[in-house]
Amino acid sequence: MLRKDLMQLRAVFCAVVAFAISASCFAQASQPSAPAPQAPQAAPATPGEPQFPPVQQANFTAAAPTKEDVEGFLHTSWGYDANRVWEVFAIQKTAAPGVSKVVVLVAEKQNPQQIANLTFFVTPDGKHLISQESILDFGAHPYTENNRLLQQQADGPSRGAAPKQFELVEFADFQCPHCKEAEPIAEKLIQDFPQAHYVFETFPLVNIHPAAYKAAAWGTCVAQQGGSTAFFKYADSVFAAQNDLNGQGADQALRNAATGAGADADKVAACVNTPAAKATVDSAIHLAQELNVAETPTLFIDGRAVPMMAVPYDQLKKIVEWQFSLDK
Repeated sequence: MLRKDLMQLRAVFCAVVAFAISASCFAQASQPSAPAPQAPQAAPATPGEPQFPPVQQANFTAAAPTKEDVEGFLHTSWGYDANRVWEVFAIQKTAAPGVSKVVVLVAEKQNPQQIANLTFFVTPDGKHLISQESILDFGAHPYTENNRLLQQQADGPSRGAAPKQFELVEFADFQCPHCKEAEPIAEKLIQDFPQAHYVFETFPLVNIHPAAYKAAAWGTCVAQQGGSTAFFKYADSVFAAQNDLNGQGADQALRNAATGAGADADKVAACVNTPAAKATVDSAIHLAQELNVAETPTLFIDGRAVPMMAVPYDQLKKIVEWQFSLDK
């Protein structure tokens, strides 16, 4: 159970570069990083009381980050899960000047006998951590910069509340099967969080989805004609006819979706190839790249990136509730 949970957690914790499930931030529970924690001579743990190895002051050889810095980061990242407990076990100097190694032990209250190990490195400026191939923002408020960028530049079609204090921004590709599957998830989030400003940003993965860019451009032009309401009708139609985007039927499918959204399909077709339409799609792609989005669908919750299909809805809802509570 712990390992499965940590794989899901890894998808959230590491979801900045590629959100790939195969990448792991966690070492095997049976192979903790040095200094190896030694099991204490104590009675077996009972549910809710994990027996972490004793923390030795000798394990804290780096001046930064402080234990409080690490605790703040973990509290922001993991505080949504009341079942998870952790211990900052070590913060050590490394051979690289200013780079510190952090070791955190993690357990579940429901299964406290199994203790997993998270190891990462913090950069000299204290602003980033490195775990295997992933580089993430670090600090007590690690999502602030992403949130600022999204509030300023995520100007795609929107739904929900007008204010951007609580913002959900989804990056999606019209030809991506998982994005189609994520539609009901986005709809449920909008219903469950009426205070949220939801934004749809197109991110066509053109290397694998040849019709995605054109679908994004058509959506841009539909939105120019009919606003966000027309765009979301168009998006529903495109996802419903997603199989038609493969091959020669793509143009007709997009035309049908535009017409179904109440737009003038001929005017939309003329708009699609204009520099303005291309600039709008390219701007959304650039924003996604600046945020290190490499997989769709990706949801940003006040700047916190989460792979929408990697976590169950109940857990996703907890993350949204938690992040919104921190940003009140």
